Amino acid sequence: MTQKPLRLTPAGLVLAPLLVASVMTGATVLAVSLNDRLTITAPGPLLAATLLVYSAVLLLLGRTAIASVRELEELGTTDSLTGLPNRRALHDDIERFSSGTEEVALALIDLDAFKQVNDHYGHAMGDELIVQCARMLREACSQEARCYRLGGDEFAAVMRGKVAGTILEGMCRTLLERLVSPIPIGDRQISVGASIGLARSIENHRLPSSELLRRSDVAMSMSKRSGKMRCTWFNESFDRRRERMREIEDEIRTGIAAGEFALAYQPLVDAGDGRIVAVEALLRWDRGTRAALGPNVFIPVAEESGLINPLGLWALRQAVADALRWEGITLSVNISAAQLRNPEFPIKLGEVLEETGFPPHRLELEVTETCLVLDPVIAERTLDVIRAFGVRITLDDFGTGYASIGFLRRFRFEKLKLDRSLVELAGGDDGSRAMMLSSIALARALNMGVTAEGVETEEQAELVRLAGCDQIQGWLYYHALPADEIDRLIAAQAKTARGEQAA
Repeated sequence: MTQKPLRLTPAGLVLAPLLVASVMTGATVLAVSLNDRLTITAPGPLLAATLLVYSAVLLLLGRTAIASVRELEELGTTDSLTGLPNRRALHDDIERFSSGTEEVALALIDLDAFKQVNDHYGHAMGDELIVQCARMLREACSQEARCYRLGGDEFAAVMRGKVAGTILEGMCRTLLERLVSPIPIGDRQISVGASIGLARSIENHRLPSSELLRRSDVAMSMSKRSGKMRCTWFNESFDRRRERMREIEDEIRTGIAAGEFALAYQPLVDAGDGRIVAVEALLRWDRGTRAALGPNVFIPVAEESGLINPLGLWALRQAVADALRWEGITLSVNISAAQLRNPEFPIKLGEVLEETGFPPHRLELEVTETCLVLDPVIAERTLDVIRAFGVRITLDDFGTGYASIGFLRRFRFEKLKLDRSLVELAGGDDGSRAMMLSSIALARALNMGVTAEGVETEEQAELVRLAGCDQIQGWLYYHALPADEIDRLIAAQAKTARGEQAA
């Protein structure tokens, strides 16, 4: 076991040698006074001896103090878990490398799905995973690049040289290839991915370490948005995009306060007789004289900023309030991944149902596969709570992802909505038609209803009807309409039904 150096304060470095010298001198004087044969004839040599002892002890402790300082400096630049250099060391190295003429390249590596590992297996397993990933990063970088752990599940690698960026990107791709396979930890196989952002600093455009790290972080975020498990180089357009997203975020916040958002409802009809049996609530933003923005633009911004929580809750409350007067009609409301991850969402949903008295069996929440695969454990718990209220769950956009039979059985959806792309392709492509038919057969085997969305032609409607869909949604029947138009349609449908009964 290595002996750790003694740590003393500056005052201790002065007083400790003085104490040792005083004790030794006092002991010598005491010994002489107790021995009749010994006398001190001249105090000079004793004083000189005392000074020598003081100097020797001071020198010894000084060396110990230097070792202590070096140890503390090393601890200040090293990650205690992995032994890799830390964020402080990264900044120091970038500044040192930048003093030359060579290119300096930085890769920022952020693990995907690491939080789920901690939540599911515990922090001890998470720490071991971090250690294993650090080892894999070291092996991928070999002796050519220096590796760092910046904290949490975030790592970095730095390299300098004429083609440093190209070589570093190759190392990062090697790391991604290794992460495709599960990592053995104890008796478990843990799957984790990584998103990597790269940036470079060259001689005629030197960047400070903080800016180089920021650019790598922006590029890493783009890797995550683009599907993860990939490398992305920083591009100037990323900053413009981030600035635009911040502007939209501010406008959303202002729009919520100003009541600029509204709901439209697109009816779903029974595949057999064409009656309206349900409506889907769709969010719209009245921006006045400003450029129009569709939900495909502002909803992702709201999700990333967290504004989807108040906006989504408002939409849910408004939709339920409107649908109360549409007796016998099912209401579908889309729920985002951010809402599913919010532990307060089921509580708020329960409050809305209780306050409005809306029948839970008439409410369907539509979720996409992406919402569930991001955090399946939390999503499953949330959906179980929602089902306990009596609310139904629909899997939206089916046919665009990779949902397996096990996935469908695990989440026990009450309905599948076939994506419009699958419906469009099924009309002229045998493979797509076979996929649609097998999807419907699978849904039937798992006791799920099936809705075809995006139906725009009579041929498509006939195809999905013969294939066995229960409900059809699309412009062939109805566009999204304001609530008062739905009032009119429901009233006319009810009047027709009464007339048929009377006849």
